[in-house]
Amino acid sequence: MATIKIKQTKSRIGAPAIQRRTLDSLGLTKLNHVVELESTPSILGKVAKIKHLVTIIK
Repeated sequence: MATIKIKQTKSRIGAPAIQRRTLDSLGLTKLNHVVELESTPSILGKVAKIKHLVTIIK
């Protein structure tokens, strides 16, 4: 399966608790942190929920 790199570009301060938990579940803990995850439907759904806080790196 393909992998995607996700980078946290905006701060979690001021975000609702559900979005902070979504960042934690993806493994994003601080600003400019990059994680590489498999491109599964559940991961893509989580990214869609917090698309204003992250960037997908090709």
